[in-house]
Amino acid sequence: MPYLDEQTFNLYARDVGTQLTPNATQKTTLIVAGCYVIVIAILWHVPVLSWIIYPFKLLTVGFHEMSHAIAGILTCATIHSVELDPDEGGETRMSGGIPWITLPAGYLGSSFIGAALIACGFDTNASKIACIVLGVFFIFTLWWARKNWLTWILILGMSGLIVLFWLVADSVALRYFILFVGVMSDLYVLWDVIDDTIARKVNSSDASAFARVCGCFPSQVWGVIWLVVAFMYFAAGIIVGLVAFKESTSEQESAAAHFLPAPGSSGAMTSVPLPGVLLMIVTTLSWKLLL
Repeated sequence: MPYLDEQTFNLYARDVGTQLTPNATQKTTLIVAGCYVIVIAILWHVPVLSWIIYPFKLLTVGFHEMSHAIAGILTCATIHSVELDPDEGGETRMSGGIPWITLPAGYLGSSFIGAALIACGFDTNASKIACIVLGVFFIFTLWWARKNWLTWILILGMSGLIVLFWLVADSVALRYFILFVGVMSDLYVLWDVIDDTIARKVNSSDASAFARVCGCFPSQVWGVIWLVVAFMYFAAGIIVGLVAFKESTSEQESAAAHFLPAPGSSGAMTSVPLPGVLLMIVTTLSWKLLL
């Protein structure tokens, strides 16, 4: 058994404490994330105001359905379609696959996506990379949702927002946009699991379907388990952001100016204006899929 003396342990504990202690930029990010939680909670539960975040509600539903589809592909299922409806619901039609994996993938996958976006929301360049990954997911979703007009409007609108925020203030606005989407995605999982499985039982929910397949626990128990996992993902996203991205605001601005810079910025002259290229690719692919 390895021996760990007191001095080494104290140094290790001090290093962990230093890594988890937020700097000034990270404190601002945490404050903004906290404000997002409060604002989203208010807008989500006030009927008149909920329309303000309606497109982002649909986006989180899209993450949920996309997670089902990805789990289906990984378990050799055939994806027939991905659909969103105006009532903030969604459906992924597939045949084959492993229900033990595909059914819980909706909530667990969307909470993981939210946590990853929260972590990337601590850094501008990481937010740019997150947008590229989201763009790939959007393209696959458009392919699966070729006949669902709401999904097309949502994804094209969100793609436009990403390009817009990429261009604002040397992409600093993009970081806070990605952070907002991440917080929104994780809060959706928490509230939807509570609403569908704990506060009331919905027979068509993923937890009810999983309980019928599994047979060992009722849907409420699975809802609690998924809720705990979602909380863990949320906390992990914040911890990863604190540990991995210690750069100050000025350091992030300097790095962002040389990594996929926005057109018109100081670093754009020596780099390809990716936002414009992405918008052109998405528009071209959208047109080809519609034909």
